[in-house]
Amino acid sequence: MKSNNREKQARSVTLQGLAVNLILTILKFLAGVLGHSAAMIADAVHSLSDTATDIVVLVSLRFSAKPADADHAYGHGRFETLATAVIALALAAVGIKILSSGVNSIASVAQGRSLSAPGFIALAAAFVSIIVKEWLYRYTVHAAKKIDSQALLANAWHHRSDAFSSIGTLAGIAGAYFLGPKWTVLDPLAAVVVSFFIFEAAWQILKNVWQELSDGSLGAQAEGEIRLLCARVPHVVEPHEIKTRRIGPNAAIELHIYVADDTPFVRVHDITEQVEQHLRERFGAGTFVTVHPEPLSSRK
Repeated sequence: MKSNNREKQARSVTLQGLAVNLILTILKFLAGVLGHSAAMIADAVHSLSDTATDIVVLVSLRFSAKPADADHAYGHGRFETLATAVIALALAAVGIKILSSGVNSIASVAQGRSLSAPGFIALAAAFVSIIVKEWLYRYTVHAAKKIDSQALLANAWHHRSDAFSSIGTLAGIAGAYFLGPKWTVLDPLAAVVVSFFIFEAAWQILKNVWQELSDGSLGAQAEGEIRLLCARVPHVVEPHEIKTRRIGPNAAIELHIYVADDTPFVRVHDITEQVEQHLRERFGAGTFVTVHPEPLSSRK
């Protein structure tokens, strides 16, 4: 997929998510305040963080779409990786905020203080949020896989973490609403449970970011596929010294192949081009491929 079309699709999906998050944030804050729900206010903060990460994604897409230049021979894909890291850290920060708020409220109850029972408006807002955010997650993750965008995929999980947050919020509010004043502690307790879902999502995203920033390989399965694809090209013998990594949305592959000693130079060139073509068809048109042909007699 061409980079400009990729950026256009990603921007469209992210802008739609941004609009939805802004509306949800306002509705949740109002429902939290009017419905006296700490869990709903915490949920609103989470939605507010979604709008911030949407903006981060939009900025990163603008930079990562720039073509390679003299100072960036491999393009600007790492801007997308940086955006993914920012989203993960934002998720963790939201989790800490929600956890802290919930623990403080639970401690207040333990000290004999009473919490206001949440109102029906908070219950309704939590239900609406679950439906909307789960739809937004599915919509965004579909687009992310289609254009192979790690930042968009991370943002999709940010949407789903908001849906998880709202599920916990709904459970806590429902318990406090239907079971009476003695169970109002369920509202902040739900917020605490939700925070751990958020931490898990942030951790999974950060692991992928670390794998890329540390130049981790594409994995044994990808290496096996590379060998099979090379085998399709006539006169290619024993692909070896295979090195792989990711650079933003693109893969980078370097490998050596053996060819017969008497193979004409022009033919060697054609062979390497066929290898590159097969690899780009499998791993994406933007894949950086370097093929080093070696004479078969040099094989040990």
